[in-house]
Amino acid sequence: MSATESNCGENDFSHDIIGAAVEVQRVLGTGLPESVYVAALALELGEREIGFMQDVPVSAHYKGKSLGVVQRAHFVVEQAMLVQVKADEATSELHRSELLAGLRLTGLKLGLLINFHTYPVVKGVHRLVNKARSEP
Repeated sequence: MSATESNCGENDFSHDIIGAAVEVQRVLGTGLPESVYVAALALELGEREIGFMQDVPVSAHYKGKSLGVVQRAHFVVEQAMLVQVKADEATSELHRSELLAGLRLTGLKLGLLINFHTYPVVKGVHRLVNKARSEP
């Protein structure tokens, strides 16, 4: 896990989501496109009866005016955690920045960035905390 990890406790479904990701990688292995892992993770979360929304639009505002949808979150789990899936050789600072931006825009506190190209997948999981979270 990432050095940006913090012990939040509340609404933390990290363990359950990571377990689902481990199962997806166990079955599919590495080297597939990101979209395959997103679809498989959706099936695995559903089988584990973990509540989630998939392909969630994230909007932004500027000076009180809508900028529209600026990104899409792969998953919002239990209305508490943002999850982004990658299948890249390495997780970059850009990937982390995009996840943190999604957290700020949604007002969610916790996010997981899961890189299925990393084996084992647990070494490709980065748990990020929105320290600038404003209560909705």
